[in-house]
Parts: sequence; structure tokens; C-alpha cells
Amino acid sequence: MKLVNWYRSLTERDRRTVLYGGIVAAILLLVGGLWTLGAATDATRERVATKRSDLAWMQAVAPRLRSMPAVNPDEPLPLLVDRTARDAGLSGVVKSTDPSDRGGLRVRLEGAPFDATVIWLARLQQERGLVVEFATFEGTGTEGLVNALLIFRGA
Repeated sequence: MKLVNWYRSLTERDRRTVLYGGIVAAILLLVGGLWTLGAATDATRERVATKRSDLAWMQAVAPRLRSMPAVNPDEPLPLLVDRTARDAGLSGVVKSTDPSDRGGLRVRLEGAPFDATVIWLARLQQERGLVVEFATFEGTGTEGLVNALLIFRGA
């Protein structure tokens, strides 16, 4: 009631100013709300597109993952090292595997491709949590090939 009385007490010119100002304010609020809604919709579309792209990638990779050998958590350390070395293409370069003093495994590689060895070690760490407790690498005189002594500690 007070607002109506206040509005009626204004001059005609002031009433028009208040009326038009209210209309402009309402339009600005409406446009601002629609703008925010549009921005949120665009962001959602981008997220959906990203999720679809991720899904397509996962579906493309799934057959390769299914074909990978399963990880057996009970597999003895010597068998695990031997199997994964073969999978990494290092079977011919593993010259010996012997138990180490502290329950680990000492592995000697001769003429091993350095890149394949590093990838193999990373895979062992990621898949089984094996830790390389000690490692020495020395060149063989042939580029990219190394001799290595590795001591693994079980997970």
C-alpha cells in the first residue's frame, strides 16, 4: 500500500521515469538470465562432447585391454618377472634371476634394449607395485643396448 501511495504522489514525469526504468530493469534481468542459461547450456554441450570423445576412445582401447594377460596377485615374483620380460620382448636378454638377500629378486640383463627395459620396469611398478631397490646400467658398445643388474623388492 505504501508503495502505491508513494507512486501516486509522484509527478507524471517521475511516474513515467519509474515505469520505464522498471521495464528496462526487468528486461535486463530477463536478458541476463537468458544469457547465463545459454552459457551454461554451451558449457554442458562441451562437457557432453568431451565425454562422448572419451567414451569413443575407451571403446576403441577396450579390445586391446581385454587381450592383455590378466594380473595374478598370487604369482611368484620370479614367474612374474619372467612372464612380463617375455611380454616386453626381453626374454632373450634375461640371463639370470636369483633371490636377493632381503626377499627380493636379482635380475641380470645382457644386451637389453634400454627403451624396452624402462617400459618393462614402469609396467611392473604400475601393475604390481614392484619396486626397483637397486639398479645399475652399463653400455654395451651398441647404441641403445645395455647390460643391467636389477634388484626387485616385492609389493
